[in-house]
Amino acid sequence: MATKYHPLRIALAVLAATAALAGSARAEFTGTAGLLPAGTELGEEAFDQPREVFRSESSGGRKSYLVNMGDVAFSSPLTLGGPARAAGISCNTCHVNGTTNPRLYIPGLSTQPGNFDTTGHLFNPKADNGVLDPLTIPSLRGAHLLAPYGHDGRTLSLTDFVHNVIVNEFAGPEPSQEVLDAIVAYIEDIDFVPNRRLGVGGKLAGRVSDAEKRGEALFYQPFPHDPGLSCAACHVPTGAFVDHRQHDVGSGGLFKTPTLLNANFNAPYFHDGRYTNYAQVVSHFDRMFYLGLSAQDRQDLVAYLQAIGDAEQALVPDTIQTRVKEISDFMGVLDTAVPEHNVTIAAMTLDTLDRELRDLTEQFPERKNAIVSGGVEQRGLARSALKYLVLSLHQIDGAMHNGHFDDAAAGLARSREMLAAAVPVLEASAPWSLFNRQLHDAHFAAVRRLYRSAVDPALAPRRPYDPD
Repeated sequence: MATKYHPLRIALAVLAATAALAGSARAEFTGTAGLLPAGTELGEEAFDQPREVFRSESSGGRKSYLVNMGDVAFSSPLTLGGPARAAGISCNTCHVNGTTNPRLYIPGLSTQPGNFDTTGHLFNPKADNGVLDPLTIPSLRGAHLLAPYGHDGRTLSLTDFVHNVIVNEFAGPEPSQEVLDAIVAYIEDIDFVPNRRLGVGGKLAGRVSDAEKRGEALFYQPFPHDPGLSCAACHVPTGAFVDHRQHDVGSGGLFKTPTLLNANFNAPYFHDGRYTNYAQVVSHFDRMFYLGLSAQDRQDLVAYLQAIGDAEQALVPDTIQTRVKEISDFMGVLDTAVPEHNVTIAAMTLDTLDRELRDLTEQFPERKNAIVSGGVEQRGLARSALKYLVLSLHQIDGAMHNGHFDDAAAGLARSREMLAAAVPVLEASAPWSLFNRQLHDAHFAAVRRLYRSAVDPALAPRRPYDPD
C-alpha cells in the first residue's frame, strides 16, 4: 500500500492564512512553491488507506521490476510538469494507491471534493479551455478490463491515455518509452478488491437479502419504454459490469459505462461527480428513462448496487509494515537500475524514496524542548534511523551521477541493511507515532484548530497538541 501523503502540508496552510490576514489578496500554499490555492485539500488526514491488490501477487507471484518502476514513476512528481513538481503533486495524489481521492479539492479547479478540472490553468495553461468543467477522479482498479479510457471513452490505448495525462494535462516532459511502459504495467497490475458477495457470472452469492434479490431482478428487467435497454445491458455482469461503449444518459454528453465493481468506494458518481450516493443515481435513471420505479423499487436497486459494489477490506489502516514494504519494493528497482548503470531511473527512484522516507519520518512528531520521556525518546530514535537511511540513499545518488557504479552497488547493500535495522525501531515507536489512530486524530484536530486560529485568533487552542 502506498500512502504518499505529506502530513505537514495542512500545517503550511497556516502560513497562507496568516499571509491573507497581513493583506495578501491571493494567499496560497504548498510544500514548496506556493502554487496551490488556499483551501486546497489533498486528503492528508486520512488514516485508513485504499487497499492495494496486485494481480501478480494475487496469483502467487511477485511484482516485476517493470511494475515497481511504474509505481515509482506514478508516485514521483518528476513525472509531471513544473507546477506539479513544485507543488509535490504526483499521479498518486489524485489516484491514491491507484484508486480515487474523494477528499481532493482545489479551489478554481474543483466544484466539490473528488472532482478536478483537467483542462484548467494551474498545471498547464496551454490546456486551459476557459471553462470550469471538472471530472471525477476515476479509480484505476481493474483498468486492464475497462478499455476504452477516459470518461468519454475516446482513448482506446492505456498507453495513449497515460501519455496524454502526463504531457497535455500536467505539462510534463515527454516520458521515455521505458517509463511509459512501466506506468502502464503498474496500472494494469492493479486489480479489483475481491467481493465475496459476487459469484459466477456476476450473480449475487451467499446470503442474499430479499431487497437485494428484488434489486437484482430489477437490474435485469427491460426498461418500459425501450425493451432493448436494461441496467444489465450496459453494466454487463459477466464483463466487469461494463459494455465498453459510450452512452448518453442525460448527463450532458456521451460517456462510457463505468464499472460497478468496488463502486461503493468510488463516490462521487457520474463523470462530473454530481451525485454523492446510489439513491441519487437511481433517481436520475428513473427520471431520465421513465422507469416508473416505486419507492421500494428504488431502495431495492440501491441495496443491490451496494452488494455488488462492495469489497473485502477496501480500506486498511496506514501501518509501518505497508510503508516499509513499499520502500523495499522501490529499492528493488535500484537492484536492476544500478547494475545496468541506468542513471535516469536510479535518480527518479532515489528522489521518490527520499520523499517516502521524509514523509515516514513526519509520522514520528518531534517535540523540541520536551521533557525526555519514553515516547519522545522512541520517536527520536525512529527519526534518527530514517535520517541516516536518507543520507545513505543520497550517497548512492552521488555515486551514480559520478559514474562510481561499484560504490553505488555497495551503498545500496548498506541501505538495505539499514532499512532492515530500522524496522524494529520504527515498530517500537509506533505507540507514540501517527500510526496510532488516537494520536493521529488528535494531531490533525490540533492542526485544523491552528489553521482556524490563524484566520480567527479567537479560535486559537489554549494548549498545543503534545503527542506525549
